[in-house]
Amino acid sequence: MGLLDDLKGKAQQVIGGNEQAIKDGIEKAGDFVDSKTGGKHADKIDAVQRGASDFVDKANDRPNTAPVVDQTPVAGESPVAGEPRQPDL
Repeated sequence: MGLLDDLKGKAQQVIGGNEQAIKDGIEKAGDFVDSKTGGKHADKIDAVQRGASDFVDKANDRPNTAPVVDQTPVAGESPVAGEPRQPDL
């Protein structure tokens, strides 16, 4: 499981119940950047706004759970993070 998958799962948890507020924020942020660049990159900004809004919409279609991480200990490592490994007897 990669970092992006982990971030995506966390974003989905945050989105739950706040969809419209997030989409409004995406729109306002894009409009702000567009005004600061004088409309020079309006097509790219609009594409990013659509992509971000689509992500928010799609997050509603998925269960609101974080991805499961494989926590199987590797040979020679302690099965519990932070605990010293017990010597093999």
